[in-house]
Amino acid sequence: MADHDETAPAGINPAVPSVARMYDYYLGGKDNYASDRAAAEKMISLVPNIREVARANREFLGHAVRLLAESGIRQFLDIGTGLPTQQNVHQVAREAAPGARVVYVDNDPIVLIHARALLANNRDTVVVQGDVNEPKAILDDPAIREKIDFSRPVAVLMLAILHFVPDDESAAAIVARFRDAMAPGSYLVLSHGYTGEIGGRTDQEVRDLYTTTATGSVKPRDHAEIAAYFDGMELLEPGLVPVDAWRPGRGRDAVVDLSRPTVLGGVARLP
Repeated sequence: MADHDETAPAGINPAVPSVARMYDYYLGGKDNYASDRAAAEKMISLVPNIREVARANREFLGHAVRLLAESGIRQFLDIGTGLPTQQNVHQVAREAAPGARVVYVDNDPIVLIHARALLANNRDTVVVQGDVNEPKAILDDPAIREKIDFSRPVAVLMLAILHFVPDDESAAAIVARFRDAMAPGSYLVLSHGYTGEIGGRTDQEVRDLYTTTATGSVKPRDHAEIAAYFDGMELLEPGLVPVDAWRPGRGRDAVVDLSRPTVLGGVARLP
């Protein structure tokens, strides 16, 4: 486990919590510092099911990637990928589709260091520095264009990243920019923080906590706001639901609990 007194790699301030490293802590990882663990523990005190939600979000990613690879998708663009863990996108995709091409995009220096080390000898996968707030720069990046042919179907993955874009119009514009670049038959895989009936005081404490991180803010949204990201696309069943309830083939009439804070996830196809 990274220690607060250790010398951090260039560009990393271990005294400032990182949402990627906090997420790593929720998942039981060891690539985090004392500041990350303290912030994560505070988050756990506010939202006790946050570890379970993080694990369910990771499982949702695996279910979605496997389904799309089995459905013929051979290109995956993962934006805000986070620290490598078990069953990463390229591993899941290639179980169903050997030779599938994967591009990971993140702006966290420690994520880039670990991901590049993991994928140093993997010619079908590349890790690129990029910020979700700059979709044009991501789409125009030569390293991405070398791996992803946007004239053919692609899966764009945006897992637990848009709630770190606090402005509603900006978040919607980001999704629209990627959606406009996708060829017919492409898919959007998206998950997003959802407050449920968390209560105003706790909601504010959660937001205040994230102001202390390098990201600087968090903005959970309601079901209708998240569903709007899929406008013009065909949502796969079971629709937009808590990530622990998302399973391929599950009917939309399945009962899901929208009262508790969680992460909602959905997969949609561009017709």
